[in-house]
Amino acid sequence: MKAASLRVLTCALVLASVTTASAERSDIEPNLGTWLRGLFVDLTPKPVTLAVIGDSPYGAAQIVDFPNYIAHINADEDVGRVVHVGDIKNGSTRCDDSYFAFIEEQFATFEDPLVYTPGDNEWTDCHRSNNGKYDPLERLTAVRDVFYAEPSRTLGGEQRPLLTQAFMPGYRDIPENQLWTQSRVLLATLHVVGSRNGLAPWFGDDTTDALLDDPMRRLAEVEHRTAAALAWLKLSFALADKLKTKGVVLFMQADTWPGGQDDGFAAILQQLAELALEYGKPVLVIQGDTHAYKTDQPLLNGDAVHGITAQVPNLTRIVVQGETTSEWLKLHIDPRTPEVFSWQRVMR
Repeated sequence: MKAASLRVLTCALVLASVTTASAERSDIEPNLGTWLRGLFVDLTPKPVTLAVIGDSPYGAAQIVDFPNYIAHINADEDVGRVVHVGDIKNGSTRCDDSYFAFIEEQFATFEDPLVYTPGDNEWTDCHRSNNGKYDPLERLTAVRDVFYAEPSRTLGGEQRPLLTQAFMPGYRDIPENQLWTQSRVLLATLHVVGSRNGLAPWFGDDTTDALLDDPMRRLAEVEHRTAAALAWLKLSFALADKLKTKGVVLFMQADTWPGGQDDGFAAILQQLAELALEYGKPVLVIQGDTHAYKTDQPLLNGDAVHGITAQVPNLTRIVVQGETTSEWLKLHIDPRTPEVFSWQRVMR
């Protein structure tokens, strides 16, 4: 079969599958086929390799070294796509437009497609004096304008198609939640950040500046973005199920498991646990935020802190090493193996 015909057939099957999924899950957009049109779905079993980085560049020395970091990843012939899990600056430097433009220019030098999900340092924490005392919501708009001008395409030197939540009614202002398929695996980004998922007060308390730190503005943003994440999780697992994928990978900035009941992650983690358990196949969650490499199974015995009683043995979490331009994570996806995912730390 010719490649073009195969692609048409694949897209037709996807649309049919998604329409069925929407009928079974009435809380997902009822006519998904209309906004999935044009999505290229890779259902081939060929193994792929991704480079995953986060919390980088951090500070002046790493900003200078960032082009060398990118060159090191570019030189690895195994890598076919790069994912940045957020925090494109540290928490003590300015959130200026010029810096965002610099990072955008650096992202363009990745030879492979690049997917980026925001961190808290580039918008939530920009209220700090040493960050420029910005309105965080204004900086969030700036991040979206700079890095998601074409949300249905990857960044980097080789642009590839993505499905973006900007096509979902009710969440057209959230282009940064994206998904794609590779090697019979569904991969998705979720805008979930540190600073208690955005709940942390701006400017020190809720009374310092009535305009910039009106808690209702902050809480409304968290509520809306969390609702978007929940909808994106449902869609991601519905697609993964209907496409008969071998695994799911979720990328987010926040390390969701060091906190307590008021950390802003409970609803997301509860839904993640439910959907992952129902899915039954390997689920990999990759995070940044806390900078120290870690791999664990945080829901193996449930999670009482976040109100999760079920055991979810098929979910594994990786926190990538951050605050570095000397290390990155090499993620291998091979759907022909029972574990589907393997990874290694790569040092420069």
